[in-house]
Amino acid sequence: MLVAFSVAPGTAGPDGSVHDAVAAAVRVVRESGLPHRTDAMFTTIEGEWDAVFDVVKRATDAVLAISPRASLVLKADIRPGWTGELEGKVARLEQALEEQA
Repeated sequence: MLVAFSVAPGTAGPDGSVHDAVAAAVRVVRESGLPHRTDAMFTTIEGEWDAVFDVVKRATDAVLAISPRASLVLKADIRPGWTGELEGKVARLEQALEEQA
């Protein structure tokens, strides 16, 4: 499964930034060993249900260690038996774009 999620503190720093709390969450993801990708809005993790949601919970807990409130948004692509989809989905999209050109 792929899970794209965004977790942020309920309160921002004095400059309006949330980067310290988000960095704590991303650190949890990176240390998990699961395939992942972080962009400007979401982090996507690939793995089995229990492993992925354990990482999401621990990343949320890391934000809650910095802020008394957190906001969590997630989207999941559940496709049993498929792996390598963090790269595979994008590769198939790029191929389709090339074929349509």
